[in-house]
Amino acid sequence: MTEASEPLADEALIELALDGDEDAYGELVRRYQRRLTAFLGQLVGDLELARELSQEAFIRAWSALDRFDPRYRFSTWLFRIAHNLGIDQLRRKRLQTVSLYRSDSDGEELEVVVADLEKDPLGHLENRALADEMRRAIDQLRPEYRELVLLRHFAGLSYQEIADFKDMPLGTVKNKLFRAHTVLRDALATFL
Repeated sequence: MTEASEPLADEALIELALDGDEDAYGELVRRYQRRLTAFLGQLVGDLELARELSQEAFIRAWSALDRFDPRYRFSTWLFRIAHNLGIDQLRRKRLQTVSLYRSDSDGEELEVVVADLEKDPLGHLENRALADEMRRAIDQLRPEYRELVLLRHFAGLSYQEIADFKDMPLGTVKNKLFRAHTVLRDALATFL
């Protein structure tokens, strides 16, 4: 080939994988491993455990690939598998989850952008303090908001992917995320 070809869609990679092409499934793993691990890390609160659960999710998806329904997105299906593994792990270990939801009387949403202040020691301390404050604010969110924030900001799923994953109308997802972000903005207003 003289020109770089477009990456194959997930659906095409799944078809190739079902035909025995392990490299095609490897490409799916490369596409989603980072986001899946970040999502699970926030869900279970342990990065090493998140890596293990991520690998388990990919193994389970590979084992059940022939039962994948192509009417849905692969990412939605994969994140559902990972979510179930994470919840099962929390139940078994009785780990405390880190809540990313907090509600106030209005239940509004905020998207918090954390500046990179690591250029000097003071900046590093300020960044760490902001992260700690943000985690405390997130801990106060309602569980339903927390999960949506995790899926959006740590797993990197689109609003539509979240709607598919949660089997919710798209407008409901947008509304709940807006409310969660507003609660976080209000909680962090004095810190920012």
